Amino acid sequence: MHKPFFKPITKAYPDIKLIEPVISGFVLFLVRLFARGYLYFFLGISKVELRGNKNMYDTFLRALSGKSRNIVAFRHPYGGEPQLIAWFIIHRLAKLARRDKVLFPIKPHVKFVYGYEVPRWGGFIARWIMPRLGAMPIHQAKLDFVGLARIHKALEDGPYPLAIAPEGQVSYNSELVQRLEQGVIRMGFQTAVRLEKAGNSADMEILPVSVHFRYGSWAKFALKLLIRKIERVTSTGNKVKGHESLSLYQRLELARDRLVVLHEKQYTLTPKPDVSYNERIVSIMEAALARAEEMLGIKRGEGSLIARASRIRQICWDRIYLPGKDDLAHMSKVERALADRRAGEAWYAGRHMELVDFVWYFRVPVPTEETSFHVLVEYIQNLWDFANRTMGGAYATRLKIHPKTAVIYAGTPINLTEQLPAYHKNRKEAFESALKDLHDEFNRCIEAVRKEG
Repeated sequence: MHKPFFKPITKAYPDIKLIEPVISGFVLFLVRLFARGYLYFFLGISKVELRGNKNMYDTFLRALSGKSRNIVAFRHPYGGEPQLIAWFIIHRLAKLARRDKVLFPIKPHVKFVYGYEVPRWGGFIARWIMPRLGAMPIHQAKLDFVGLARIHKALEDGPYPLAIAPEGQVSYNSELVQRLEQGVIRMGFQTAVRLEKAGNSADMEILPVSVHFRYGSWAKFALKLLIRKIERVTSTGNKVKGHESLSLYQRLELARDRLVVLHEKQYTLTPKPDVSYNERIVSIMEAALARAEEMLGIKRGEGSLIARASRIRQICWDRIYLPGKDDLAHMSKVERALADRRAGEAWYAGRHMELVDFVWYFRVPVPTEETSFHVLVEYIQNLWDFANRTMGGAYATRLKIHPKTAVIYAGTPINLTEQLPAYHKNRKEAFESALKDLHDEFNRCIEAVRKEG
């Protein structure tokens, strides 16, 4: 009997409730006790390495001593970076620093900033733990004055750094920085200005952190199984004539192109095999967003494809978890049924958004024989995710190759206080310059890890 790949949401729920962010000693104890097991069994991380040690030590030493305010700007290519970085800073950083004869005045900690949709799809455990580690929610696609005020206060008061992903979401590519949002830079400059006006001599710094996974021999076996799974769900395996003579890279391209053709049929687009893959993907994204906007009964969004997708995501979640509604018991039976139907329609509209959320980043070449193994693993995981989103899945149903080593690379800090004269002269140019500095430093981290292996 056929079973749907993903169980749809067909009920509306009251809005989630989060406590005011606080650092709980009990939750910190639980993190130190259980987080390493979580990293291994759920994220497949068997080993963690820190590189750029001095940058990490010096940045936290200044922040925890009150000499600076800091944002840890971390890359978000895989999805598990917040859990990894939180565990590392809470549990490992002080131990490594002591080994290198660096002593912090207080125990290191970091406060994460996350999108409000995370506790909505993350479930009860995420909703319980995150605010008790001091993590702060923010609405990304609509004005959130309360969230912004909370974040600014935490950054200005110190001493703990904030952790923010300037890519804005999971980016699915560890060696390619495709986009950075200005939010981190804007927040940093605003804090630097307020510190200056208050006569506070603390510098405002941004610490770029890049995360990379490396895989051992066991991954080769797991990868073969995943390739077979991709070929099975796309019908591009042994049943295809001449399949046995195809190289691995040709098989990957065949499966990818099959998914493209299926989406062109889904959105009634004219297949154009003579047009580049990237151009076809852009047409598919445009059609997917238009379909989602039509299903939600909203006008075509303004701005980039990513901005439109973010707006759709916000609306979809707001129709599933009803903002400002603590209880739905007051609704009549008909009202509740209509709310459930709107939630179900929003979930299905969200499938088109989830496709765009992923394929915007999946505009990369098919691997070749020269491709490094970790990039090959990354591509095949992403190819599965392409199939996964096609079948109605989301990040939660993404498959990952285990086990792996996580490399945390701390880059050179960017001092925004030193750039305040340029900021006062021309804000736009200062934003662009600092954002370029961050982008360049991420690329330098990527290149350093690539060379070191």
